[in-house]
Amino acid sequence: MAGSLAFDEYGRPFIIVRDQDRKSRLTGIEAHKSHILAAKTVAGVLKSSLGPKGLDKMMVGPDGDVTITNDGATILKQMDVEHQIAKLMVQLSQSQDDEIGDGTTGVVVLAGALLEHAEKLLDRGIHPIRIADGYEMAAKVAFEHLDTISEQFKTDPKNKEPLIQLAMTTLGSKIVNRCHRQMAEIAVDAILAVADFDTKDVNFELIKVEGKVGGKMEDTMLVKGVIVDKDFSHPQMPKEVKDAKMAILTCPFEPPKPKTKHGLEVKSVEDYHKLREYEVQKFNTMVQQVKDAGANLVICQWGFDDEANHLLLQRKLPAVRWVGGPEIELIAIATGGRIVPRFEELTKEKLGHAGIVRELDFGTTKDKMLVIEQCANSKAVTIFLRGGNKMIIEEGKRSIHDALCVIRNLVTDDRIVYGGGASEISCSLAVSEAANKVSTLEQYAMRSFAEALESIPLALAENSGSSPIHTLADIKSRQLKEKNPRLGIDCLFKDTNDMKEQHVIETLSSKRAQIMLAVQLTKMILKIDDVRGGEQQMGGYPGMM
Repeated sequence: MAGSLAFDEYGRPFIIVRDQDRKSRLTGIEAHKSHILAAKTVAGVLKSSLGPKGLDKMMVGPDGDVTITNDGATILKQMDVEHQIAKLMVQLSQSQDDEIGDGTTGVVVLAGALLEHAEKLLDRGIHPIRIADGYEMAAKVAFEHLDTISEQFKTDPKNKEPLIQLAMTTLGSKIVNRCHRQMAEIAVDAILAVADFDTKDVNFELIKVEGKVGGKMEDTMLVKGVIVDKDFSHPQMPKEVKDAKMAILTCPFEPPKPKTKHGLEVKSVEDYHKLREYEVQKFNTMVQQVKDAGANLVICQWGFDDEANHLLLQRKLPAVRWVGGPEIELIAIATGGRIVPRFEELTKEKLGHAGIVRELDFGTTKDKMLVIEQCANSKAVTIFLRGGNKMIIEEGKRSIHDALCVIRNLVTDDRIVYGGGASEISCSLAVSEAANKVSTLEQYAMRSFAEALESIPLALAENSGSSPIHTLADIKSRQLKEKNPRLGIDCLFKDTNDMKEQHVIETLSSKRAQIMLAVQLTKMILKIDDVRGGEQQMGGYPGMM
């Protein structure tokens, strides 16, 4: 590597290393082309995972752990992406997941399509700012059109069927579609249990999703209470406690230790016996304090040794140890109890109440879990997933999370549009029509926006094994003729393109968020015309995976 010698103000020599050959700086159209290539590559990876017939991706982590999923946010999160624009696409998918919980694949495919069409406009000499402005105008037209084609979707807790149909749309492309309806019902029941329809709010903290390997996916159930992956601390303790009054402790069943650097020397047998008596006395005092408060079950965040465990068994006080912080909080919320940091502070008022606490056994593995049911605050629920292996459980958790988010969105905003690419085709036609009325250069960007919207139905048709161009052309002409915005891609071959008949429904908030986030990211990328520093990965093909 070339270098030259120089001297500082004290006459000390140092070498200046020239590494400009390793650095790159992209400007103008070159920078735009590099960014668009990166975005197209990421969108291309996800495109085949879109829709009910979408394919899964296998992600192998640095430790060799395997994840199989078709959830866009999960795929991108686990991809080893190096290019800076590709990283922005990962963040785009993540923000859709955080805000809406569904549509994480669609938003990336749409952003990739918008940038791909922007590249053609750049080649024709249109300025990137004019393209960004045109996309903004087109997005406004699309939003207004979505409002006109949306329908009110009444969320009535007594009539769950429409909500179940909505959840089934979300779960259609997931691994859990073997027990499609059962999973949808569980998701709906969970949301209805914790939803507040007056304030239109859903507290997700009250819904816990637990999984246990083994059993069939059909064994998945909804527990009106809390499941903890623990068992009673002693095998001879009762396996069931009815009318449980539980002390929820964050202090261990241990004698106090010297908090300073003082040492404790045991020099004789008498000293040892004294220490032993002191420990037993302290244990007895702790157990008595719990008994005096009226508790018949102890939930402890920390462990306790065999001596304390044996004493609890003798005094007929069932206990659970090493219960994690989040579980402790959820148990306290569900049972209406208070978390107590010191035995002296324990009172009858601070106890949590539950109708029954029982132990669950699993097959021949001798695994055990605790179920706390009939809680004082009946709103806390747990979805308990079963599956053949860890990968299925993890994918099941992601699928249930998507379904929960979609139903939550419907509680907060009860407007829907129809899926299967129907709303995208309808918006595409509306934007094309609006573009004809624009006399400025932005009309080209608006037409490109309309074409980009068609990438979603095209991908759906392609993944379903249909001829994409013919299918899309047919649906577009029928939507124009029949003035029916519900016509979409028949991915499941049910011999009808009317998505209302197929019960393929999407929340309006999800569709709006997809378009808004995709347009915002596209505008941001189009405005970058200079990239400085970094290794050669900044230019050319994006370093990925």
